[in-house]
Amino acid sequence: MINNKVLTVVMPAYNAEKTLAQTLEEVPMDIVDHIILVDDKSRDNTVETARQLGIEYVITHEENKGYGANQKTCYDMAIDTGSDIVIMLHPDYQYTPKLIHAMAYIIADDVYKVVFGSRILGNDALKNGMPLYKYLSNRFLTFFQNLLMHKKLSEYHTGYRAFSTEVLKNVNYHLCSDDFIFDNQIIAQIFHKGYEIAEVTCPTKYFAEASSINFKRSLKYGFGCLNVAFRYFMHKTGLLKYDLLQK
Repeated sequence: MINNKVLTVVMPAYNAEKTLAQTLEEVPMDIVDHIILVDDKSRDNTVETARQLGIEYVITHEENKGYGANQKTCYDMAIDTGSDIVIMLHPDYQYTPKLIHAMAYIIADDVYKVVFGSRILGNDALKNGMPLYKYLSNRFLTFFQNLLMHKKLSEYHTGYRAFSTEVLKNVNYHLCSDDFIFDNQIIAQIFHKGYEIAEVTCPTKYFAEASSINFKRSLKYGFGCLNVAFRYFMHKTGLLKYDLLQK
């Protein structure tokens, strides 16, 4: 618990057997009240490993539903457990759990309601192994997303995110895609509801076991991001009703 607020870490998992223990080892249990792992029909022993490690809530999807659908289950469960702060941490050890303190306190102290761990702020993404095409596409997409959405985020594509439960209750994330574009659709909803997003510098690791999407799916995701930003722009200028922004 942090400032009398219940803190829950949610882990959307897919084939995370080899990295789960290492990730869990660095989670600061002095402030974390609950850990929820949702397994999206992994092909390895992620579920068995999670239970052996003593994770409190282990939820399994009977079929592979997608990254967005996994997050929906994570957030639903976090809300059901009475959480005040929810931090999404990937169990592939790509993002360091050591930033949980910093991200949680920003929300617990009522400075911001949403905090992202940014791989770009520290200027070490390439040095830490981010593929050049991913880095360039990240910068390209973020530039145009900021332009269309009138914001100044360093990146829209990080998977390390902390939310006040208030935000999750006030946006309709169930309307979002079950695929990777979920991440950008929920950002559009967050901005539409008048919330701002804080960012903290996050070193990121790239290695064989870290999750990643291939070039073809990355391309689809990129066009999806531009579509979300353009429709958000059209909605804000009154030229188009963007259904994902409606409660």
